[in-house]
Amino acid sequence: MKILLLEDDQMLSETLAQFLTRAGYTIDVARTMEEAEDLSYQYSYDLYLFDINLPKGSGLALLTSLRHAEDTTPTIFITALSDMHFIEEGFKLGAIDYIKKPFNPEELLIRIGAKFKTAILTCGHITFDPKAEILRKDGKIIDIGDTQYKVFTTLLRQKGSMVKKEILYECLERVSDTALRVAITKIKQRLEIDIINIRGKGYVIEKL
Repeated sequence: MKILLLEDDQMLSETLAQFLTRAGYTIDVARTMEEAEDLSYQYSYDLYLFDINLPKGSGLALLTSLRHAEDTTPTIFITALSDMHFIEEGFKLGAIDYIKKPFNPEELLIRIGAKFKTAILTCGHITFDPKAEILRKDGKIIDIGDTQYKVFTTLLRQKGSMVKKEILYECLERVSDTALRVAITKIKQRLEIDIINIRGKGYVIEKL
């Protein structure tokens, strides 16, 4: 699932991007209306996360422009505003939810999950149910250990796209290239799947 985040607060945008990436989402970050608009025309997104109150303009104005361009991408607004007028305008534009600052990133993850059905992810004879957090091989539940589980499900959630090794490091107890290579090797042997090493950059599970 690919998300465009529009948030001018650098610390908050980086925190949310890291949190959502670890949860398996692909995130593009914009800090101005112009950046977000350009990205929305260049790429296709499954969800917009727009801050309403920006130094120049607003997420409401951007969504109005996108709706006029027949962009129907689901949108969740992030706001520090308590004025119901802005919230009402957001819903009139087709927003599916809003979240008020300050908030726990876990709450945002829950809200996103509640709005989108979680599909079963597959890789050949391997299936993963993200909601139940159950991994199966040939239909049978399998336990591959906590570290390997985190690494594999992170790769699987972005199947077909390279996952940077820096992101995979966050799945490890002790961070090193050697530890990551060992984890990948164990996954490949245990699950009998192919994981491609993009030398010096990261790893990818190719779409079948």
